[in-house]
Amino acid sequence: MPASAWARPRPGRGLAESGAGELEKVMPETAPEDECGDDAPHCPFRQAGGSTAGAARPVRNFRTFGTACAAVELRQLRTFEAVVQHRTVTDAAVALDLAPSSVSQQIRTLERALGVALFVRGPKGMELTPAGQRLQGWARSLLDQATRATRDVRGERQLLRLGALETLAGSYVPRVFARFAERRPDIDLEIHTERARDGLLADVIEGRLEAALLLDCGDDVGGLGFPAPAAPLTFVDLDPIPLALVSAPAHPLAARAGLTPRDLEHERLLVNVPECSFWMAGNTILGPGPERIRVGGVPVMRAWAEHGLGITLLPRFAVADSLRSGALTQLDLPLPDLSLRLVWREDQESLPGMRDVLYATARP
Repeated sequence: MPASAWARPRPGRGLAESGAGELEKVMPETAPEDECGDDAPHCPFRQAGGSTAGAARPVRNFRTFGTACAAVELRQLRTFEAVVQHRTVTDAAVALDLAPSSVSQQIRTLERALGVALFVRGPKGMELTPAGQRLQGWARSLLDQATRATRDVRGERQLLRLGALETLAGSYVPRVFARFAERRPDIDLEIHTERARDGLLADVIEGRLEAALLLDCGDDVGGLGFPAPAAPLTFVDLDPIPLALVSAPAHPLAARAGLTPRDLEHERLLVNVPECSFWMAGNTILGPGPERIRVGGVPVMRAWAEHGLGITLLPRFAVADSLRSGALTQLDLPLPDLSLRLVWREDQESLPGMRDVLYATARP
């Protein structure tokens, strides 16, 4: 891929009593776990005989020595990420299959280990403090490194996770998969499909995916009309995605040439949901004139149009068979293309095989 094709991104307090207190407001207080108990063999105060009592007596306050017994653990970072993602202790506990009291305790232990508050309770649930925001990137990086290290030590193949909108899964993803397998047969590529774009972007930002394929346009991520992602993402546009405004052959507009958006006023425009790429494209291209009729996903919009129940704006690849068979006809309205866009975090480019994913998504 030529270098010009790459687009770059646009550009402590005490012992965390506040953050822990906010968690205690969510869950009833529980007896704190003994951080140097029998389930903590890493504790430096453990004696050979297995009891910490003798060692604890000379040390009246462990906090005097910093956090010797409160080392940050990967499980605490996973719990931290779950609270960030789900915004409540209860929902994070469900996602992790833990008791809410265990989630609260792990967060309190993590805050004590770091000596800062990580969360405060806001109107929408648990919100990150500035220290929590700084930890967020480190947590994902450390968890990713731990996963890669584990696979490497075990002699397992490296894994890269690529997300894609379901709309693209049957048309563009297979050829990306094939090209990547040819370039790097030593690395496994795992494909995750999503109906919702927001989920893909969040997964890339939070490190659950290395990159994602979606539909967009313009000079920035979100140019199509969806909210900008919560963190900067790098992207490259791979292919133009032609759009088609289609109807049944018997539709009154099918025989007219040189249509403009004004000709579509009060027409029934079959759509999915406001978050859909083609709803957003319709807002930009067709304006407010057509009456939006919410019917469902791409197959449903296409089927309703074939039965003469309205017109619909879809990618040409999704209606190609219907156009060839004569079940649909393309209306004579000039339309701009969308872009097949690959997005990723810039700091992920150094991962083994990541550059090959980027090249595999480009045109051969």
